Amino acid sequence: MDANIGNCGGATMLKLGMVTYLWGKEWDLDTVIKNCAATGFAGVELRSTHKHGVEVELSPAQRAEVKQKFDDSPVEFVGPGSACEYHDPDHGIVQRNIELTNEFVKLSADIGGTGVKVRPNRLVKGEDPQVTIARIGEALRECGKFAADHGQEIRVEVHGRGTKDPAVIRKIMDAADHPQVVVCWNANPGETVNGSIKMNFDLLKHKLGGTLHIHDLFDQQYPYQELFSLLKQQDYDGYCLSESPATSDPLKVMRYYKALFEQMTA
Repeated sequence: MDANIGNCGGATMLKLGMVTYLWGKEWDLDTVIKNCAATGFAGVELRSTHKHGVEVELSPAQRAEVKQKFDDSPVEFVGPGSACEYHDPDHGIVQRNIELTNEFVKLSADIGGTGVKVRPNRLVKGEDPQVTIARIGEALRECGKFAADHGQEIRVEVHGRGTKDPAVIRKIMDAADHPQVVVCWNANPGETVNGSIKMNFDLLKHKLGGTLHIHDLFDQQYPYQELFSLLKQQDYDGYCLSESPATSDPLKVMRYYKALFEQMTA
């Protein structure tokens, strides 16, 4: 299969991949790789806790086996999708999430990934938002330092109650202030202002990392055509990872999805 599987062509080289969060939740690793290869999805973010079993508990030998499976395929492992979060006022909980993030960083590096997806999950009710933002930023900075030593990104998903606001994510990124702490754009409802996402996109475009999440490309409520145009202007060459609803016929839907993606990014 062509080495540029999933590329949209042109200078920006947008690549299509998937998150196992919904389509691949019940697929083992061999099935994930086989189905992505069969439908032209170039890469995959393996969401933690799902059937693929690629978790921080894997031994060195098991990690080497997983890496070999990707190396022997046209599909790239772009990194783990963790549920690590750092908003909790309890310092112990935040520290455990930092330590788990570091374990995912090592896992990603061992298997050939380039970064770990993390998230802010909410602003703490009753707490000054700036305090929560500072706490999240400080934790992300610590994770970023560890990731830098392993050649990885910390990919902060635009996610969570109150924290999915791009203006809040911008404050979190400014608080983190580390080059390895980057943004995973998430194509959320509510980002559109007067029919355009440009205002919110511009807040974060300088911090985009190697992955972003997209959903239903046929959704008329979200301006995907504009998103792809803005990415081209950025010369973005990372992965657009589908996080679309489950379906009873995933291979057929994935083929249609890839065709629509290529049409919209041509």
